[in-house]
Amino acid sequence: MSTASARLPEGRYGRSSDERADRKLRIAATVLGAALLALVGYFAYHYVAQNEISGQVITFKASDDAVRVHLEVRKDAGASGYCTVRSQSADGAEVGRADFRFSGSATRIDKAVTLRTTARGTTAELLGCHTG
Repeated sequence: MSTASARLPEGRYGRSSDERADRKLRIAATVLGAALLALVGYFAYHYVAQNEISGQVITFKASDDAVRVHLEVRKDAGASGYCTVRSQSADGAEVGRADFRFSGSATRIDKAVTLRTTARGTTAELLGCHTG
């Protein structure tokens, strides 16, 4: 007794609709993946390349009504901008925030700044530096 084959003969009826759908899905996924990669690359480039000023808190010393912050700022030679610093109390409430401007031709600036606070601050946090 012989059994009948359930498969269609090769090449006789063309490609199935499932194969065509799979091919379209692969093409769409490739195009969307490339677009997403290009978008991430665009934002990463502009974040790194356009950030002409950066800084970090070296040390800080708190008193009852102020926090003395030692900032190190790096910037392009002709760039001017500001860095935003904030202080929080022991319970996490913000007690002071200020922008400190930096300009000139120096590319590295070490500066001690005083941030006035409404209560005793226990932290000094650099929120970011921006050109402008």
